[in-house]
Amino acid sequence: MEAVPRMPMIWLDLKEAGEFAFNAAVKKSAVSVPRDFEGCSTLRKYLGQLHFLQSRIPMGQGQDAAVPVTWTEIFSGKAVTHEDIKYEQACVLYNLGALHSMLGAMDKRVSEECAAGAFTYLRDHFPHSYSVDMSHQILSLNINLMLGQAQECLLEKSMLDNRKSFLVARISAQVVDYYKEACRALENSDTASLLGKIQKDWKKLVQMKIYYFAAVAHLHMGKQAEEQQKFGERVIYFQSALDKLNEAIKLAKGQPETVQEALRFTMDVIGGKYNSAKKDNDFIYHEAVPALDTLQSVKGAPLVKALPVNPTDPVVTGPDIFAKLVPMAAHEASSLYSEEKAKLLRDVMAKIEAKNEVLDQFMDSMQLDPETVDNLDMYNHIPPVLMEKCAALSVRPDTVRNLVQSMQVLSGVFTDVEASLKEIRDLLQEDEAQERKLQELLGRVPPAPGSPPGLAEVSKECSKYLELHEKASFTNTELHRAMNLHLGNLRLLGGPLEQVRAALPSPALSEDDKQVLQNLKRILAKVQEMRDQRLSLEQQLREMIQKDDITTSLVTTDRSEMKKLFEEQLKKYDQLKVYLEQNLAAQENVLKALTDANVKYAAVRKALAEVEHKWNTTVQTLVASYEAYEDLMKKSQEGKDFYTDLEGKAAKLLERARAACQASEAQRQQLLERELKKQPPPRPTAPKPPLQKK
Repeated sequence: MEAVPRMPMIWLDLKEAGEFAFNAAVKKSAVSVPRDFEGCSTLRKYLGQLHFLQSRIPMGQGQDAAVPVTWTEIFSGKAVTHEDIKYEQACVLYNLGALHSMLGAMDKRVSEECAAGAFTYLRDHFPHSYSVDMSHQILSLNINLMLGQAQECLLEKSMLDNRKSFLVARISAQVVDYYKEACRALENSDTASLLGKIQKDWKKLVQMKIYYFAAVAHLHMGKQAEEQQKFGERVIYFQSALDKLNEAIKLAKGQPETVQEALRFTMDVIGGKYNSAKKDNDFIYHEAVPALDTLQSVKGAPLVKALPVNPTDPVVTGPDIFAKLVPMAAHEASSLYSEEKAKLLRDVMAKIEAKNEVLDQFMDSMQLDPETVDNLDMYNHIPPVLMEKCAALSVRPDTVRNLVQSMQVLSGVFTDVEASLKEIRDLLQEDEAQERKLQELLGRVPPAPGSPPGLAEVSKECSKYLELHEKASFTNTELHRAMNLHLGNLRLLGGPLEQVRAALPSPALSEDDKQVLQNLKRILAKVQEMRDQRLSLEQQLREMIQKDDITTSLVTTDRSEMKKLFEEQLKKYDQLKVYLEQNLAAQENVLKALTDANVKYAAVRKALAEVEHKWNTTVQTLVASYEAYEDLMKKSQEGKDFYTDLEGKAAKLLERARAACQASEAQRQQLLERELKKQPPPRPTAPKPPLQKK
């Protein structure tokens, strides 16, 4: 796999700058940077100087020196203006992340961690209301994309370095985890509406990569099993890798040739591995092949992280050009306090994410959707697709009658044709019988006086018509069978709606079953309430941290008192932290209650699933009957046309058969008379002598 062609990566466009009352030369050099690492350095320097400027001059929103700042929003192309220098900082920081993503998508695959760091800092330290492209959802999506791509780069290097199979498998599994997080964001309706057309392309590529790197993970788990001489496990891992790769290939339609090359290369590797492993196990090792779900799942190894951003790091910002304007002590203290807030947020988020991961895995294993856990409401209504068919038949009340009449007419013509052909066949058979009788009478085959004109042709045409009739008879039988199959359904659809509703299956739940169902729904609602409360508390914490600016206090506080001030200021977050701790602690009890409720729900779930299957089958059958009507009418008309034509031909052939048979009979009579005339008269016999008396 070390020679596998590289997969393409997603990169982000840079925002375009508009109005900002800053030195024109400085602004130009900061927003029109070259697309290389020098450009990244320029953006970092400009960002740092903006922070230095902000710490000394009141240019924030609502402050005295605030000026309009305009940037173009990426997805809509609209100009967005805020009178806030932090908006300028946020846009520059976004461009820093976007430029790193662009460089990482090229051959220089070393920038994704930097991009993730820029977007993480932007998400955690700036308001999300500036513009759509810097909302919390979009930034979280960007972070997961960049981390996934950074882990993907690490995977490439690990395979080139021939690292141990198990480690490569874990690295690949973590790529899958990052991309799954990104995919969840892409599937979110709010995110999809923000991204617009690009959402489909990104989602398609990410979904394909999820299956592709899952295949790579199981390929290397199979290689590890091979190294451990676990030949049965090797077969199932390679089989799973092949299955997942086939899914990736299905999702790769429309992707560039580089993707197709990588998939073909990987298919050659995995396909060869699987075929060889299966053959060896079948003919040499004969080990039992375990089910995949009985083996330990591959846990991802996150070996990349969002590189932290320090906007005021003198190594990247260079000299502070505003150093003489404001005491740096206040700014330095503010930066330290910001780091304390960031640390607090990281600690809380680590706990939240750990609990969320457990919750997501648990809910995925349960396969319980609160919206459709019972589906009882759907049985109270006729589905729209069926209502549409009922409405269509209500304005065509003669549907069934027309179909029956059409089939009756077809049956009549069919019978007439069959009778004519039978009579012709009987005439021909009778003629043959008379010929045989003549032969027996004469004791020899009579000399042929010449066949009656048309008799052979009649026989030939009769055989042809009988063959056509026999073939059409099968079609006619099938048509009648289809009509009988759909006729009852058509009558039902054309009748009262109450009868249609009564014909649809519905669940018959006991009171105990209903109680089990209600209890499960109540606990599922509790799970959602816990999720919503957790998200709300997290958002409150983030907003509180973003708005927490103690610069004014820092200016009047002695350096020796800074630590004490920090501790006092951070106490404002204690209540929120308590609420979050309570929310996280409640999860274990909620999941235990859900487990118990799900066990009781198992029988009800099975019964509901069976009824739903019957309900769907019934609906599909009724719809199929409606859609079959036009086809039945068309085929019925075609049958009538065919048999009407055949009836005319059979009638004419019958007349010819009668005439030919009469002519044949006349010939036989003439031949018999001639044969009788040729025979000599009988000789007279001598009289017997009289008997002598004794």
